Amino acid sequence: MRFITWNVQWGRGIDGRVDLARIVGDARRIADFDVLCLQEVTRGFHLGERAGGLAGEPSADQFAELAGLLPGFTVLDAIGSDLAPLQDGAPRRQFGNAIASRLPIGQVIRHSLPWPADPAKPSMQRVALEAMLDSDAGPIRVITTHLEFYSESQRLAQVDALRGTHLEACGHAAHPGQAERPDSPFENTARPLSALVCGDFNCAFDSPAYRKMLAPLTDAPSFVDAWTVAHPHEARAPTVGLYDRAQWPDGPLAFDFVFVTEDLAPRVARCDVDVDSSASDHQPVALELR
Repeated sequence: MRFITWNVQWGRGIDGRVDLARIVGDARRIADFDVLCLQEVTRGFHLGERAGGLAGEPSADQFAELAGLLPGFTVLDAIGSDLAPLQDGAPRRQFGNAIASRLPIGQVIRHSLPWPADPAKPSMQRVALEAMLDSDAGPIRVITTHLEFYSESQRLAQVDALRGTHLEACGHAAHPGQAERPDSPFENTARPLSALVCGDFNCAFDSPAYRKMLAPLTDAPSFVDAWTVAHPHEARAPTVGLYDRAQWPDGPLAFDFVFVTEDLAPRVARCDVDVDSSASDHQPVALELR
């Protein structure tokens, strides 16, 4: 199974051009991926900066655009920030995450993450998108997320929530509820123990939020950093600040991670950061599981 996670900055490259086709092309260059997890995908932010949209004029619905660029894949969306239009007749402004999978998809869950008040910091509602995928190697939960940038207290609360949803899923795995009937939304609640959580965590390697994500869990498999499993004796590869020094004046940092449950660690065949693409301010991270 081959995964790529990437904060695509709504498709805006270092050259200022918004181009989701370039994003997909670079992802295909990196790996023949089965699952593509993206952060900062938009719907309705198409009016330009002066009208309250995002710079570069992205398409009205980037989730639909991704579906068109990825035939044979199912594209899932999860909206974190969902805002009213700024002009009459304009669409709502939505900002979130996507999972594109060519593997069969079972249940999909959209987790609204905590947003405790922190008036000194700009912030937005955040979300985690979870999909149960069937693969030749067995079922797996894939979760992609994008945590708060400015507020550490919000970011730590969001990590706690991610760990809590993992514990909840493991509870369902151990004690599944039965389906009511075949056509009912009361489906069998069994969920896989094995999980992959990826995305832009907006925290540096070995920061408090990073360490909290790796803290041991009771009655559930704990998480490990797939990159450190694949590169145990190397310095952490940066994922931001390689090309865009205006947004990242402190230089290269690692903000994007792939965490896998410890049972998956022996199956990590590859976890690499692509340093060649400048199609976003972040670098894509590729993972291959045996």
